[in-house]
Amino acid sequence: MPPNERLRVLLEKSGHTAETLAAHVGTDPKTVARWVRTGRVPHRRNAHAVARALDADVRELWPSLERRDETKAGQEDDLVAVYRQRSEVPIEQWRSMFEATERSIDILVYAALFLHEQIPDWKDLLRGKAERGVAVRVLIGDPGCEAVRARGEEENFGYGIQSRCHLAAMHYRPLTKAAGISVRVHSTTLYNSLYRADDHMYVNTHLYGVNAYGNPLLRLKRSAPRGLFDAYTASMDAVWKTARPLEECISA
Repeated sequence: MPPNERLRVLLEKSGHTAETLAAHVGTDPKTVARWVRTGRVPHRRNAHAVARALDADVRELWPSLERRDETKAGQEDDLVAVYRQRSEVPIEQWRSMFEATERSIDILVYAALFLHEQIPDWKDLLRGKAERGVAVRVLIGDPGCEAVRARGEEENFGYGIQSRCHLAAMHYRPLTKAAGISVRVHSTTLYNSLYRADDHMYVNTHLYGVNAYGNPLLRLKRSAPRGLFDAYTASMDAVWKTARPLEECISA
């Protein structure tokens, strides 16, 4: 990295030395020298302390620090709530999120039969949304793939997860004929189950050996580019590219 000439000039004008500035900020002189000589960006607290000591704008000294702060803020602002278990979220809250959708619904799961079991008109809800122009994408697990088999063993559920994937396929197969609804089968390791409705999303994390309903759930709302919401959306898109249409999967 190039030297920080702006910092060097302000340091000289202020009358500070690397030693006195280090003492003022609470660091060591070698660190201050690296900020000047190598252009290294200090931690946010130190950067603002230096700016105050030199009567300068921190954004002029380290423009990249502001961009880094903006990205971090966007990531933090995306997080609305954390639930210890997915089962803590009332099913009415799930339903209202999807009912309010106006543009797109994305679902990445292995089976998520609770949607069919606890929202009796789940398929009608999706079909109705698609008829009103909402793009619906659903990704379910391939019951014959190694990733699903391994998850069943990890959760001591045996063939249970595979059978639930079969049931999910049976539930969604009629929707493959509906305009605006696409259902695909994936064989990836499922690190998180994702449920997206426009700029709202539930992320069901997966702890080793724990069934999905007992795992922590994140509630996200997109508030800035390149935040947590966009990161999980990109994950969904990546899996979508690897998956096969359900209607082409004879074994599903």
